[in-house]
Amino acid sequence: MKAKKLSEMDDDLLPEYDLEELLKNAVVGKYAERCKAGTNLVLLAPDVASFFPNEESVNEALRLVIQLTKLQAKAQPQAA
Repeated sequence: MKAKKLSEMDDDLLPEYDLEELLKNAVVGKYAERCKAGTNLVLLAPDVASFFPNEESVNEALRLVIQLTKLQAKAQPQAA
């Protein structure tokens, strides 16, 4: 049995598919703006992430920080 070339072994695309035809009307980044509009991803440092088991716990902690900031702002007298 003759061994196949690496490029033949890794190619899962069926011969009848023509990529040029499939991608002729493709638009790069077509939905990028729509995706960005509803998404705000933040990468946590590993030491910080280790304290939060899921996204809801991160949101809860941040909401608490917001509440504490608001309380501190109310407690401080305004400079005239």
